[in-house]
Amino acid sequence: MTTLLHSHSEGGSFFLHLLEEVVWHGLLDTLKLIPFLFLTYLLMEFIEHRASDKTASLIKKAGSLGPLAGGAVGIIPQCGFSAAAASLYTGRVITLGTLIAIFLSTSDEMLPILISGSVPVGKVMIILGYKAAVGIVIGFAIDLVLRLLKRNSNDIDIDAICENDGCHCERGIFRSALHHTLTISIFILIMTLLINTAVFFIGDERLSALFYDKPFVSHLVASILGLIPNCAVSVALSTFCTQGFITVGTMISGLLSGAGIGVLVLFRVNRCKRENFIIVGILVISGLVFGMLADLILPAIV
Repeated sequence: MTTLLHSHSEGGSFFLHLLEEVVWHGLLDTLKLIPFLFLTYLLMEFIEHRASDKTASLIKKAGSLGPLAGGAVGIIPQCGFSAAAASLYTGRVITLGTLIAIFLSTSDEMLPILISGSVPVGKVMIILGYKAAVGIVIGFAIDLVLRLLKRNSNDIDIDAICENDGCHCERGIFRSALHHTLTISIFILIMTLLINTAVFFIGDERLSALFYDKPFVSHLVASILGLIPNCAVSVALSTFCTQGFITVGTMISGLLSGAGIGVLVLFRVNRCKRENFIIVGILVISGLVFGMLADLILPAIV
């Protein structure tokens, strides 16, 4: 009888732990994004329905300097910004180079993890600066190539996207923004629950085994895993780095390709799937190349 009760107790404890790690954290992560997503969609609706043609023209002209601003702002540890950037790019409010700059510079939970791991602030700033610089350079390069090829990235109207999504724009910008926010939030919640479940049952130790003592392979694997739209990857990479399991460059490889939920939202709202896969390829290659370069020029940072 005692053994049976003990078994039931352990089963209940495991179930509660599963609920906390998978469901509760998934709900919290999603709820944190909702206000940010709503304000972003509200801004897009305002630009489309209330701003003058002159204001819209100024926004498009400012796009040439977008990668600089995107790379600088992207280093702020807020994964919701990458989701907002994906939506803004789909509406062609920002350029492809700006989107890439934001995706590459975004770090999710890296900053608090490194600081909590007693990494000096100066060294953390070097890592952030490196990521931002990579994003800015690649972003400007992409926009330059598109201009040379005379590819206009601002030729898609937000009206067409709204019509396809059935967002009822004619009923007001608040209702339309709320429609977009709820649709994306539900999608993010489902994916987050699935990802949290995988992380819960696989564990961090098996993940670290993929990186240990395998220089090129570790960078490639980190770049691919960085695409997983969940902050758990950035937490794992940063933690492994502070504990000495992986190099700084390997961590940067994963963090460069890791755009939080930005890629997830991009595939949800941007209907050109071929373009989405090209963007993913750019992120992976950038993570691999500049992560390996970081190991050469940023030795013993952590």
